[in-house]
Amino acid sequence: MSGDLKWNKIFGAGLATAMVLVGMPYAIGYIYKTKPPEKMGYFIDAPEEPSGTVEVELPPEWGTVLPVADLAAGEAAFARCQACHTVNQGGANGIGPNLWAVIGGPVMHMPGFAYSDAFNAHKAIAPVWTYDEMDQFIKAPQRHIAGTKMSFAGIRDTETRINLIAWLRSQGSGGYAIPAPDPARQPGAAVPADGAAPVEGGEAAADGQAPVEGAAAAPTAEATTPAQPSA
Repeated sequence: MSGDLKWNKIFGAGLATAMVLVGMPYAIGYIYKTKPPEKMGYFIDAPEEPSGTVEVELPPEWGTVLPVADLAAGEAAFARCQACHTVNQGGANGIGPNLWAVIGGPVMHMPGFAYSDAFNAHKAIAPVWTYDEMDQFIKAPQRHIAGTKMSFAGIRDTETRINLIAWLRSQGSGGYAIPAPDPARQPGAAVPADGAAPVEGGEAAADGQAPVEGAAAAPTAEATTPAQPSA
């Protein structure tokens, strides 16, 4: 008899434990009721997409802005590129290529530098570092040349880019002509029907090439430097 009671107690305890485990979630849910928040904890203020035509920003009017650019400010802007680029004549390559005479020079202008596959592909589209090419690359390296090793985020301020490019031109690229003023780039000028910005028209034919990888001044360094693509 005592043996039977012993096992009955064991089974009873096991059954009671199981019931407690099964019923506990329901009890807790009843005691601690939750309500959805009246306001979301994190509000993302994303601007609405404009319903009308998006205004296209015209590229710099090089014939007007370069002659009056602030070279001292451009040199100061290049400071952020020095971790990856040198700009002195005959200077060694760093994480990015040396940028002496990069403006108006061919993309991948430094022999022996390991340029990226992205630059190899891009040179077929833009073989020379023209003013426009350099400007677009410095503005957003990864967007302009997808796949570049240069991790620099870019320089969004147009005036800073102009000063930087003007200073880079003074570093061995003085022979690269400044184009004549272009009315098509003046404020208020009509943007081409297809929405494309006017071609770098005045850039002394020479500016039809793309910037040398790693030669993209300061922010153009394909490294963490803002100077040109570093391979």
